[in-house]
Amino acid sequence: MRDRAAAAAVLERAKGALMALTGCSAESAHEELLKRAETGHRTLIEECWLALGNLTGTPRARPSDLPVRPGRPVPVSRPRDPATLEGDGTALGPLGAALVRVESPRELARCLLEHLGPGVGADAVMLFARLPEGGLELIGHAGIDDTLAAQWRRVPPLAGVAPLDALRTREPRWLEDLERDGPRHLLIGDPPERWLSRAWLPVVTGDTAEVSIGVLRGRPGRFSPRTRELLRAVVRLCAGRLRAFEARPEPAAGSGADTVQAVLDTLPGAAVLLTPLRAPTGEIEDYRIDAASPESVDVLGRGGAGPVGLRIREYWPPVADEALWQGCAHTLATGEPYEGEPYGQRDGVADAAQLSTYRVRVTRLGEGLIAGWVRHDPSAQQERRLEDVQRLGNLGWANWNLVTQEVTWSAQVFTVLGRDPGRGPLRLDDLPGLTLPDDVPALSRALDDLLEAGRPADAPFRIRTANGVRHLRLVAEAVTDLRGKPVEVHGFLQDLTAQRRAELALVASERAMLTQHGALRAERALAGRLQHALLPLPDKPLRLAGLRVEVAYLPAQAGVQVGGDWFSAIELPDGDALLVVGDVAGHGVGAVATMAQLRFTAKGMVITGSSLTGALGRLNTLLLHSRDSHGTATLVLARYHARERRLEWAQAGHPPPLLLRDGRARFLDRPRGVLLGASNRPVFEAEECLLRPGDRLLLYTDGLVERPGEGIDRGLERLAEAAVTHHRDEPSSLDPLLAAMLQGERRDDVCVLDIRVPTETSDPGGE
Repeated sequence: MRDRAAAAAVLERAKGALMALTGCSAESAHEELLKRAETGHRTLIEECWLALGNLTGTPRARPSDLPVRPGRPVPVSRPRDPATLEGDGTALGPLGAALVRVESPRELARCLLEHLGPGVGADAVMLFARLPEGGLELIGHAGIDDTLAAQWRRVPPLAGVAPLDALRTREPRWLEDLERDGPRHLLIGDPPERWLSRAWLPVVTGDTAEVSIGVLRGRPGRFSPRTRELLRAVVRLCAGRLRAFEARPEPAAGSGADTVQAVLDTLPGAAVLLTPLRAPTGEIEDYRIDAASPESVDVLGRGGAGPVGLRIREYWPPVADEALWQGCAHTLATGEPYEGEPYGQRDGVADAAQLSTYRVRVTRLGEGLIAGWVRHDPSAQQERRLEDVQRLGNLGWANWNLVTQEVTWSAQVFTVLGRDPGRGPLRLDDLPGLTLPDDVPALSRALDDLLEAGRPADAPFRIRTANGVRHLRLVAEAVTDLRGKPVEVHGFLQDLTAQRRAELALVASERAMLTQHGALRAERALAGRLQHALLPLPDKPLRLAGLRVEVAYLPAQAGVQVGGDWFSAIELPDGDALLVVGDVAGHGVGAVATMAQLRFTAKGMVITGSSLTGALGRLNTLLLHSRDSHGTATLVLARYHARERRLEWAQAGHPPPLLLRDGRARFLDRPRGVLLGASNRPVFEAEECLLRPGDRLLLYTDGLVERPGEGIDRGLERLAEAAVTHHRDEPSSLDPLLAAMLQGERRDDVCVLDIRVPTETSDPGGE
């Protein structure tokens, strides 16, 4: 099947060449090749090689691989005139078919010697390629030893070198008289008399010749005209084969490749010796395979010495993967071994193919690399998977033969029981001896039911080891004979210590959380009662100094703590009104206590005649010297003079009041003032505003306008928009505004004073 696929590939290459040269279709190219083969009395595969060899260019250049398309079958033999292109009993037909299996110049030399030996009398074949600097390089040989090959591996551009002369003149050199040719030519051989006649034929493609093929015979005499014509035809066929792969130099004898090859021949598995091929810049372009083990295989199934001389990119394309290529370069530079990730590959051909898993390992050897392919055996993989399952589940399997008393444990059972493997496994009835006294009765009953009645056992028990108490579990079942008597027990032992500890820790954590939750609820209830006692909410709007004041207080929905938001709205002895909204930092009983202290102190100071700014300064001093020296609070303190309808107000780090007048909303300009408890020398200022009939004034805490992830300015804008949209003049008119502002869960307390100036009051003047 591989031979037919290779022959089809050669046919497609030849068809592609004709299509490129003539512009014909694929069917026309196929018919043309068949016609030429029939006219020349050749097989189709021979004609394909000749078509490829006649292309203009060097045979060392590698053509683009053409896709193999399904088409007509490729004949490997064809009836022809026996006298055509045959000499001394050697036919070209078998050679043309054999060339499809050739994968390197070295294989080509062996193939030529095999087919030319019987008829032509060839004893050796050598292939030389012209170097850019003018000399020759041995790229393939057969019939000569490696020592001689190493001596003639490189040939300088000297006069009298027959293969070089053949390339220069593009004409064959027939050396048929040793006495005559010896003085004029530099003859290969030690001694040169080993081969008494030689022929060097250039592989001509277009106007160039880059490869010279030598046929060396041990017998003297001339090459007959028929033999000369046969060799010329053979060279024309080889031109097509050489075009299909880049000429590769022979591994140098004495460089260690032969020694490595001898070692690899004795080793199991697949391994190759790689020699780096570098560009003039020093960068590695590819690796050449200089030795290969008999089991070396690639994606095409080639094995043995076949890969020798090939480039690794051609022999094994996955090496071009960046990770593997970089790993090889790193190993070559540092000497550190590299092991690649596992990959899948099909072994065998056709229906016998199966998917196997391989891993590549690379180590440095001198200036080269040894690359090996490790095949993972399926049974070994299953065994490793079972070991991983036991390790991850912290369990191991055990087997007790009740007839032979043989006991078998996996390695993980010794780990679970904390037992030295050197002491061997225990019998089943010895397990209770390891158990803590409290667990012995339950485990013994489970084992009795297992061994006497054959009932499966699933028993937890504890043992004491050097690392403390372990919680274990035994799950086992019995195998009985025909009479129902247990004869074998197999099961699992699992270490549940970590799970039990996690369960106990979780129970303790839940209990602690419940205790803490109860304490927080009790504190919240206490703070709530204190807050309700210290900050009673009116059940209807207040009438103060001619104003109607509606109060709203909404506690936070998140958490269990009570906040420190508060208000104060009272009528002073002189007929004025005191309006306050504040917010103490923090939550709980401490915040409620601070709130009460500020609320009652502020009222007392203003009632006794203190100015607003003076009251704020004293409240700041009070907070600095309170029990919580780090406590802070914000505050808006306002006094309404009823006779002038004049509002005087000051603030300490609090959002400004919102005034609604004539369907428009604006915030009052804030006077200077920092939050209470933040500074030893704060500066507080006051501002005034004349109110008109129908005006509405909102004092509020920041819980009304703040939202997570949103700036305070955006919250103030929403408040102004909602106040205009939901403005009403009847009782409970604050509810629509709160509903619009407080969508979703409230994370903070909210306190609002909604102050209205009745419209029936006479207007004393503008602002």
